[in-house]
Amino acid sequence: MRDDGTSILDGVRIAGREGHWRLSAEGGRLALAPSQATGGGVVLPLMADAHVHLDKTYTSARMPGRPATLFDAIEMMGREALNWTESDLRARATLALGRAHAHGTGAMRSHVDWTTPGEPLAWGVLNDLAQDWRGRVELQLASLSPLDLLAEAGEEIARRVARDGGVLGAFVYRNEQLCEKVARVFDLAERHGLSLDFHVDEGLEPEARGLDAITEETGRRGFGGRVLCGHGCALSVRPEYERRAVLDQAGAAGLTLTVLPTTNMWLQDNRPGRTPRLRGLAPFIEARAAGVEILFASDNVRDGFYPHGDYDMADIFRAAVLGAQLEPEDWLGAVTTEAARWCGAVQSLEDGGPADFVWHDAADLDDLVSRPRAARQVWRHGRALEGATP
Repeated sequence: MRDDGTSILDGVRIAGREGHWRLSAEGGRLALAPSQATGGGVVLPLMADAHVHLDKTYTSARMPGRPATLFDAIEMMGREALNWTESDLRARATLALGRAHAHGTGAMRSHVDWTTPGEPLAWGVLNDLAQDWRGRVELQLASLSPLDLLAEAGEEIARRVARDGGVLGAFVYRNEQLCEKVARVFDLAERHGLSLDFHVDEGLEPEARGLDAITEETGRRGFGGRVLCGHGCALSVRPEYERRAVLDQAGAAGLTLTVLPTTNMWLQDNRPGRTPRLRGLAPFIEARAAGVEILFASDNVRDGFYPHGDYDMADIFRAAVLGAQLEPEDWLGAVTTEAARWCGAVQSLEDGGPADFVWHDAADLDDLVSRPRAARQVWRHGRALEGATP
């Protein structure tokens, strides 16, 4: 920090730009200039976490045991939800938002379980928190209802979600009359002007065809850019010719896929006393090659689905890179600029733009992935956050 109050970093690498740079920030705006200096670390845009569950978070210590399957976890969390109170929800979600903010996340989309036509307690609590955290973490909410409920009694849910500026979501897995029910959800979205976010095919049964139905409806309705699908694990075990056909259609339809590396690798192919054979990851490298936009996100954090995590998108990025053998430079947008757009935010590093970024004590992205404990500073409005280095 100079005496005139201008913040300066020199000799830094900026993700996505060649060479080294000098960053200065005055009045909360960023100025970029090429630099001959080196060794200044790596600067990334703020992170965005486009798929979390703030209503469930930090409940793992309350679980009676480790679930054997996805549906075991759903049942356990359903019993746990009966005990939630407004103060409990607020305290846990506030802790989560604080950890995300400290790690450099500037935008987030949280799903909220909505299992009856009436509004769940968590929806109101998290809407209040979204207002409280504006300017620190831009929080967007998505309802999460079983497909059968939303298809049959979703009008009240869609109306409330639209009123609060949220996203309409459904859990889809081997439902009967799948195509008809998916079409009804799209009807709701059209009537109420809503975007859609599906939990789909979150398992390893090749018979799961939810992604097929959603892709077909997205293309037929011209909903490209308005439909986000999370998980898609079952696609990894389907025959190659089917997988290729679905991904080509998804790319043409403008679908986006969120990959949840930590939760999916933890919960899928989970059998006691046996090393997992399958990673539970959708074939997202092939999906992006077919034109499908890919995001990475935290999903569950310290709950019945996944007992670990700290709302650190650098950790999620590292898990994806290692789990799928990725080149880090090619995928950074999946946790920064592209993910932010789906959360209704704009997060980038541009000359004259907001001086919001994350500095890492690393030589490049490969070094950052290799040294997860390297020092970090989160900068907001041109100043490093006090005590924000994890």
